[in-house]
Amino acid sequence: MIIYHGGAAFEPNVLRDGKSFVATASIFEEDGHVTSLGRWGLFANEECAMHFAILSATAFIEGDELPVPPIRLLA
Repeated sequence: MIIYHGGAAFEPNVLRDGKSFVATASIFEEDGHVTSLGRWGLFANEECAMHFAILSATAFIEGDELPVPPIRLLA
């Protein structure tokens, strides 16, 4: 699902990783460029991961500090 916020479009996604869920998002720019914000952390359920993906994408668009996930993924 594509969401519009502050004149920008983004698509939050949730990926399954074993018994956990991972939040991700892509930001769509007007020139057609897509910025992937990567994998943000592990979550106990899909709903929490989706909420965090939306919260993080809107913070990124607004230039705010990104929230900290409950369990961080190591690179």
